[in-house]
Amino acid sequence: MGASLELRQLGVDFKRGSQVELMHIQLKRAKGRANTQDVELSMDIMIALSQKDGRNADIAILERLADKLQLQTVSELNMESRAVKKFIKEKGGEMGEITEQIIYLLNKLKGMLQMQIFEENRIGFENLVLSRNPSEKINSPAIPEDYICPISLDLMKDPVIVATGQTYERLCIQKWWDSGHKTCPKTQQVLPHLTLTPNYALRSLISQWCETNGVELPRQLGSSRMTRLSKSSDFSFEEKANIDVLVQNLSCRQVDVQRAAAGELRLLAKRNADNRIFIAEAGAVPPLVKLLCSTDAKTQEHAVTALLNLSIHERNKGLIVQLGAIHPVTELLKHGCMEARENSAATLFSLSVIDENKVKIGASGAISALVDLLRDGTIRGKKDAATALFNLSMCQANKARAVRAGVVPLLLELLVDESIGMVDEALAILSILATHQDGQSALGHQSAIHILVKLICSGSARNKENAAAVLLALCINDSSHLLTGLQFGVYGPLIELSHNGTSRAKRKAKALLELMSEHEQIYKSTC
Repeated sequence: MGASLELRQLGVDFKRGSQVELMHIQLKRAKGRANTQDVELSMDIMIALSQKDGRNADIAILERLADKLQLQTVSELNMESRAVKKFIKEKGGEMGEITEQIIYLLNKLKGMLQMQIFEENRIGFENLVLSRNPSEKINSPAIPEDYICPISLDLMKDPVIVATGQTYERLCIQKWWDSGHKTCPKTQQVLPHLTLTPNYALRSLISQWCETNGVELPRQLGSSRMTRLSKSSDFSFEEKANIDVLVQNLSCRQVDVQRAAAGELRLLAKRNADNRIFIAEAGAVPPLVKLLCSTDAKTQEHAVTALLNLSIHERNKGLIVQLGAIHPVTELLKHGCMEARENSAATLFSLSVIDENKVKIGASGAISALVDLLRDGTIRGKKDAATALFNLSMCQANKARAVRAGVVPLLLELLVDESIGMVDEALAILSILATHQDGQSALGHQSAIHILVKLICSGSARNKENAAAVLLALCINDSSHLLTGLQFGVYGPLIELSHNGTSRAKRKAKALLELMSEHEQIYKSTC
């Protein structure tokens, strides 16, 4: 049935016709939301995989990823880990960049669930596949399933039994409980008590198996180490007193004292989740917000970075916004030193993870300042600006603000200049802006179409996917872009993409080909 066929030709009365039209509008909106979710997932993965600047991953981003990837429980992560292990073993221990990224992401998600143990005793999954010589591990004897901790997937060193009768590595289950869980990870049952009973029989069997198979016996941890672990999430009196003093020093009239206190809290907040909680509870956020307006540039930088690190904890995001941080962070983004501007952009990104904050940040004038940073910042600054702009552009009003601020020409420049390494980020933002009328107008010229076609022809798999998404959004709005694309030779690459692209790329390519089929006279005119 042709798109131009009118409802009245089918004998549909006015009332039912109105309902059909309303449903059609709602379905188009739903399709747009689904496309947006695809791009958001892609961007979240890019952010989670970014580790070059040493910043901590935002917990909200990891939680969103865990939800979308359906990796929210111990059993789901363990199942995925086993699948990756099996895949690597089938490849003879060889793994490419994508496999390494999957491993890294899985470990980040495990870290979010508080299942990572200390660095020198990291979970066996990472040791197995990220060792310098993976084949050595893979070719070792298969460990009996009963000897493997359900949390870490590693050979147990100190097996203990919990109230449900399940056995875990002591360090792993203790870490699980320390993070606030009072359940058995394997059965999800609430535990009536947290008593741990050593599984001496299993420990003996593991020891015998290691000796028989020439495997190094797992090193038992001394009682002093266990004592340190069990208290890792607790603060000593000295630690609490130190943080209290630092918070008080934030309000000191001496600039050098303020600067030192803000710098120390910045480092403490980066260190771990417990510090972020306690520092906020100690009352550090109000004076840190005030210090954003300090006349000392280094103090400003320390203050905004401390807020950035505190905002990684979900509860602190709301507190920081409630205490009026958005406006001074935006001002620092506009007028601070380069590092302060970069960390201001990263802070706005972190706060914008909460949907209601997107509107507030957009109304503060931050978007034009982010576009300025995208234009004249360092590579790290450009990336910080891009991730913040992407998140903020999920809000409809912010799309128009970004286009008016001149973001589209800058994004097109990033598509052409591959040396900066931001093609993926630029395409992700454009795929969001292309769903807005202002974005379509800004992109509706031949040079933009030519750039998109080149990426569909020769870009990476992700480049092709997002470039096809942008081109589709433009062609749905204005069919004349189909002709422009065809003139630049997009038809053949779209056929290829519809067969061999990612699942999302295939959908976009097929949709574009269907549009071309509907406008067949355009294609014929180019032959």
